[in-house]
Amino acid sequence: MNADRMPLTMRTFQARLLRLRQWLVPDELGLGWAPLYMLGYLVFLFLPAIFNFLGTRELLWFGMENGQLLATLASVVVFLPIYFLSYRVRSAAAEGACLLAIAGLGYALLPFNSFANTYVIYAVAIAATIDGALRYKLAWMIGVFAVFLLQVIALNYPLFVFAITLLVGVAAFFSNHFYVENRRKGAELKLSHDEVRRLAALAERERIGRDLHDLLGHTLSLVALKSELAGKLLDRDVAAARREIDEVMRVARDALSQVRRAVTGIRAAGLAAELASAKLLLESGGVAFRYALADVALTPELETVLALGVREAVTNIQRHARALRAEVALEQRHGRVLLRIGDDGRGSAIVPGNGLTGMRERIEALGGDLRIDSAPGRGTRVEIELPLPEPSSPAPAAASRPIAS
Repeated sequence: MNADRMPLTMRTFQARLLRLRQWLVPDELGLGWAPLYMLGYLVFLFLPAIFNFLGTRELLWFGMENGQLLATLASVVVFLPIYFLSYRVRSAAAEGACLLAIAGLGYALLPFNSFANTYVIYAVAIAATIDGALRYKLAWMIGVFAVFLLQVIALNYPLFVFAITLLVGVAAFFSNHFYVENRRKGAELKLSHDEVRRLAALAERERIGRDLHDLLGHTLSLVALKSELAGKLLDRDVAAARREIDEVMRVARDALSQVRRAVTGIRAAGLAAELASAKLLLESGGVAFRYALADVALTPELETVLALGVREAVTNIQRHARALRAEVALEQRHGRVLLRIGDDGRGSAIVPGNGLTGMRERIEALGGDLRIDSAPGRGTRVEIELPLPEPSSPAPAAASRPIAS
């Protein structure tokens, strides 16, 4: 449902939920609702009580009486603040303290509840998120498991209790470890992208400075020279002074036209550059991206509209589509240029936002058409069709080549 169409009470409830989540788990961690979903594993602590209620206590090696149920409930009350604190602390020592506290809960509860190994698994999962080398994290995991094994033996529990805990705990540990590593590499990649963009912007500013200097330096020197000459001629030869003034006006108008053309070129978005940026963005997110451009002569205005269309479509793919593949194709037919952008994502009913509305307005202003086909499970197809200028009209060729991959 579009957020703008939600009833006020629903939006208020949603806002309160998001504030609660932010208070429990900071948004900057990028974990969303996952930490809250993982609390569902606490249900395993109450399996003995469930089996008792169903009359199948004989399936367990250790039942749960009312006192043991109260002890389990009390452990959950202690566990929850420690669990959420583990997402807010930043130092390895504080994370280690949370890990030990949760593991200690499991050790303390195990004599009363045979499923207290749930806390051990939580502790091992936290070990994977501690700052430090993998061997340091593995040392935490081995220590937690070693104490648990000794306790299982002391309580004369079946060894498969330890085996199951080891299997699930190792899986949780490495799942969290690889998630943390991927987030770290993603952050480094973002920093490198930001640095590339910063250097590109710096290079562009330097290029613009050089171009303007080359463009205006000679012209302004000529204007100054002719203005000075006109001033000297004003008292001796008014007609000659007027000619010099007219020449100054002509040079100034030419300079103004050149500056306008230069600014138009600066403002224009390049299609090839936009596709290269799209490839970097999508493939860093795990989406295979291919594109092919026919050799089409595009004016800067047409190329800018197509490039901005690619930018908007690719942004939507990266944010919403959950696609594995995406592709872009540019072709010319019947005096028109056709740009197709498609993905194999989840698809959905299109609710035009500012981006799509702006794209449509830019395309229709040039006499073109925008078509979007998106349905759940079938991906999304975007087609932009624009009229090409008449052959007699000057049309600078775009820097486009047939490219694949």
